[in-house]
Amino acid sequence: MTPEELVRDHTVYTCVMGSRAFGLATEDSDTDRRGVYLAPTPLFWRFDKPPTHVDGPAEEQFSWELERFCELALRNNPNVLECLHSPVVERVDATGRELLALRGAFLSRQAHATFVRYAGGQRRKLDADVRQYGAPRWKHAMHLLRLLASCRDLLRTGELRIDVGADRERLLAVKRGEVSWPEAESWMNRLQDEADRALTASPLPAAPDRARVEDFLLRTRRASALRDPLPVPGA
Repeated sequence: MTPEELVRDHTVYTCVMGSRAFGLATEDSDTDRRGVYLAPTPLFWRFDKPPTHVDGPAEEQFSWELERFCELALRNNPNVLECLHSPVVERVDATGRELLALRGAFLSRQAHATFVRYAGGQRRKLDADVRQYGAPRWKHAMHLLRLLASCRDLLRTGELRIDVGADRERLLAVKRGEVSWPEAESWMNRLQDEADRALTASPLPAAPDRARVEDFLLRTRRASALRDPLPVPGA
């Protein structure tokens, strides 16, 4: 079974991500699609295992195998958590609906460390651009601000909302380079401080509910083993 066939025939969840999910789309915005596929359990009985992710087959499309997706979500990976909370769902089956129902099981205060670590890496790249070119890549600066605000609000409320809402116009002004770098830096620093302060009183649990997620994965694998026939070698 090819990677393309896994995505085509075994996808359980597909959503739109990027600017169109964040409420930051403009006329020239791409449509980024992310998905989760469930590789048939018998494929894991071979020496050559199914891929943990597939890039494509369409442009701007990327999918994870269910187990890999759950592993990353349990680590509070920002990109994966945001995928689970996209307001633009294009395809979802029964397994996908159960995955979405588990969204809260993945969330924890560990998100502070993962979001902030990711933001730190992006901030260093922006600083390097400023040193080398005199200005950052403004689109990247906009998305970093969005990520920090999302992290702060997650820690404050216990819920992950990825649409930027009322911050849309201000963030798009950053993307257009209409905000000075010192002003953007100040905004980033304030969001970082607010996220740090929100951690102490956050309603989120200290760790994700790994047992609940593992139960879902085991049941899903078992159902696939009973439903999907053993592939013919070499097919």
